[in-house]
Amino acid sequence: MNFEQIEALDGRYHMNVYGRQPVAFVRGEGAVLWDTDGKEYLDFLAGIAVMSVGHSHPKIVEAVREQAGTLTHVSNLFYTEPQAVLAERLHDLLGWGKVFFANSGAEANECALKLARRWARAQGSAERSGVVVALGSFHGRTFTTLAATGQPHKHEPFAPLPAWFTYVALNDEEALDQAVGDETTAVLLEVVQGEGGVRLATPEYLTAARKFCDERGAALIFDEVQTGLGRTGKWFAFQHYDVAPHIVTLAKALGAGLPIGACIAREDVADAFKPGDHATTFGGGPVPCAAALAVLDVIESEGLVARAAEAGEKLISMLSAATEGNWAVGEIRGLGLLIAIELGGDWAAEIVSKALAKGLVVNNVAPNGVRLAPPLIVSDEQIEQAVEILVGILSGYGDAS
Repeated sequence: MNFEQIEALDGRYHMNVYGRQPVAFVRGEGAVLWDTDGKEYLDFLAGIAVMSVGHSHPKIVEAVREQAGTLTHVSNLFYTEPQAVLAERLHDLLGWGKVFFANSGAEANECALKLARRWARAQGSAERSGVVVALGSFHGRTFTTLAATGQPHKHEPFAPLPAWFTYVALNDEEALDQAVGDETTAVLLEVVQGEGGVRLATPEYLTAARKFCDERGAALIFDEVQTGLGRTGKWFAFQHYDVAPHIVTLAKALGAGLPIGACIAREDVADAFKPGDHATTFGGGPVPCAAALAVLDVIESEGLVARAAEAGEKLISMLSAATEGNWAVGEIRGLGLLIAIELGGDWAAEIVSKALAKGLVVNNVAPNGVRLAPPLIVSDEQIEQAVEILVGILSGYGDAS
């Protein structure tokens, strides 16, 4: 099919919920994509921080092929080896925890919120239900995780939403102190707000969050759906800080494009769940778990955690140096290979479109913010190519003064 045929089918038969770019991709390898016309693109979005090991990695392909040819699904009424082994691997990466497998980041966060309520109520009032979240956050699209998302404009079409959430400014310790009370079951935070514009929590803020949770019997949940598994230059973003959560959630990079999420809780918290409290038909199926095990193997064997730190530093340094003095660029910030270019005006959508036309895939996370999240296997040469494209586009805005 050509692009026009695909676009027509989508317009006729798919719900109109996505603002798609005018391209249909048909193949990917490493950090490169090809469209229906055979045009080549540098992928500096990685399916929104999903394809951390790159597209069509041979070890992932082989693991999926082998598992699909052996056993694809039996439900969670039975044991499967890939799920049990993956749970052990995630435990070993953290040094603690028991795991619940879901199909997505939103589902992992739903599990975390249910578990936190179960556990926190055992610490205090049986009626406590409050959850404190940060403004600018993003935790999912279900009713509960949408309510947990600190972006009021996303709430408006679906109001009323679950009302037990309190929103505080990121890095405002005083506001957090006032918000966390005896009725709070959890504080849910992103260490780096991905959809919120790649904004980093401060060490002081995260330390205060853990302190308030410990004092008041609430669970601290870190949503690492976008940041987990090496993207920030550590296995988990919270490892950049001397603060650990009670619960951490993962998805995106874990499955390399296959649907899998994970909610991992410290053993004493996890044990608050009893049989029947939570479940899923597809979560932790043999094929996604086999893919995830291969993902972990690749990240470890290819040194991709360290590579993310090195490549991210190079990308930020090159962009900063090349745009110094350009009034169109306000700030370049990030951690590892999760980076944002904050602009001097609301041109992000234009810049994303211009980059796509020049063969570079990025996306806008705000009217004035462009996000870069390439695969962790990205080469220095590919970084240089991407910087050249972006700087060329941005110089046009700077020259407009």
